[in-house]
Amino acid sequence: MSFHRYPNGKKRRGTIILTGALELRTNQITHFYSEAKNTGEMIKMVDVLRRNYRSMKNLYISWDAAGWHISKALGQRVEFLNGWADYDRAPTIELAPLPSRAQFLNVIESVFSGMSRAVIENSDFKSVDDAKAAIDLYISDRNQHFLQHPRRAGKKIWGKEREPASFSEAHNCKDPRYR
Repeated sequence: MSFHRYPNGKKRRGTIILTGALELRTNQITHFYSEAKNTGEMIKMVDVLRRNYRSMKNLYISWDAAGWHISKALGQRVEFLNGWADYDRAPTIELAPLPSRAQFLNVIESVFSGMSRAVIENSDFKSVDDAKAAIDLYISDRNQHFLQHPRRAGKKIWGKEREPASFSEAHNCKDPRYR
């Protein structure tokens, strides 16, 4: 996620691209910071998720129809990993891209929107590193909350979401200010 808009009168101090995944069963976020939004970062996320969910038999990854989510290189990487799944006792990966223009189905956008409202908006970080530290703390606190109070993703995810995090055509989970 990159943030391109800043409140009037604030000096821009950098850009952050947050690559994240939301595990719907446990409400846990896996994230890292990226240099760009591209296929290489999605391959990195698939590799991270495959390691983190090693004990699972299958790993289903659903995301929007952005070009870097549906690239040939990503498909080839998943095919390669699936060929090794039995050998290295890792889950097989199945990609389930969402239809174009269906941001209401992309639940992590609600989480990103809530994080943006809680951490980024009306902030005055001195550096990108300070902003990253605040984002990391937010995600850590959120993950800890759902470890202590287990609940599947849906309805209210954390508290500052733009829309209830449930699948509905009436919801637009992605904040239109952050494209």
